Amino acid sequence: MTQLDRVHPVRSRAEGGTPFVRFLAWCVHFYTALGLVAAAAIAVLLVRGRADDFRWSFVLMLVATLVDATDGTLARLVRVKQVLPRFDGRRLDDLTDFLTYTFLPLLLIWRAGILPAGLEGWLLLPLLASAYGFCQVEAKTDDGYFLGFPSLWNGVAFYLYVLHPPAGVSLAVVVVFSLLTFVPSRYLYPSQPGLLNALSNALGVIWGFLFVRILWGLPDGRYPTEDDRARDFALISLFYPTFYLIASWAVTLTQLLKKAPRRRAGRPRRRLRSASLHPRS
Repeated sequence: MTQLDRVHPVRSRAEGGTPFVRFLAWCVHFYTALGLVAAAAIAVLLVRGRADDFRWSFVLMLVATLVDATDGTLARLVRVKQVLPRFDGRRLDDLTDFLTYTFLPLLLIWRAGILPAGLEGWLLLPLLASAYGFCQVEAKTDDGYFLGFPSLWNGVAFYLYVLHPPAGVSLAVVVVFSLLTFVPSRYLYPSQPGLLNALSNALGVIWGFLFVRILWGLPDGRYPTEDDRARDFALISLFYPTFYLIASWAVTLTQLLKKAPRRRAGRPRRRLRSASLHPRS
């Protein structure tokens, strides 16, 4: 080992790949960073705050989601951790995800006036809850699930905008999903292997086509009305988030039922004694 290797061992490992492989690894990180470019564009659109701007904000959120869903596969193919160990792509990914999955969707809820005046302060609850979720060391379980509601506020914002339920319902949705962040339930992680994840991905493709159709049919006004086809397609598209939540909670319940017999079996049986019925004096 050279003196440079002893002083900068990480740097010496980073220099092990060929220049072309390192170039590919940086391309993967740049691909992840495109989510930040989308986030910047979304911020500009939300500042303008016109009806068409909200439509394009959701389009860019979808683009950011697709980048997030595919960059991990590319990173594993190129082995970016081994090729560029001094650059933490996970931090870049978390930074981008917090903006596109939490901060900007919540900003859209405020900017679009989904919660009426006087209730906007409740949006701090999902903001802080999501920050808690992102900072958890065990945010993802060893068996390939998210632990706690995975901060899918882009989806929440989309349905609150398109369906535009009464203010009380919108507030209840915001509060309930915020609190679910702290409940250690398992949620499907579609990029992981498994039958449920494969089914989730297949249904997600169908949902994606409906999503594009909904955006295409959004009216020029601020919100869709009951007569708009976009609202009808949005109601149909609820099949996917409904499946995702029910399947995730079913997995959690199954895990709990599997652990319950073990706990009962592991407890030593107590002998019934007369002395146990009376406390010692």
